[in-house]
Amino acid sequence: MRKFKLLSEKEGFTLIEMLIVLLIISILLIIIIPNISKQSETVKSTGCQAQIKMVAGQVEAYTLKHDAKPNSVNDLVSDGYINEKQLTCKSGESITLQNGEVVAN
Repeated sequence: MRKFKLLSEKEGFTLIEMLIVLLIISILLIIIIPNISKQSETVKSTGCQAQIKMVAGQVEAYTLKHDAKPNSVNDLVSDGYINEKQLTCKSGESITLQNGEVVAN
């Protein structure tokens, strides 16, 4: 008889408690999502700077092998130092050579 009594006295969450938890989770999401979108711009610019440094390293490798700087980034592509995808950053800027230096425009 005692087992029957324990099964009938189940405790659970009330509707109000569940709504309060959902409200708290919603507020946290509203606070967090704008911060994440701000960080994605920082990540894109940092990624572009890293890609510029990588292309600059390939320019140096080209210079060491050919004893001359490349005329354009297309020289690096044709010799296999970089591929076409590495000529544009995730932010949409294109990587070029200007006066022997790698820049993003």
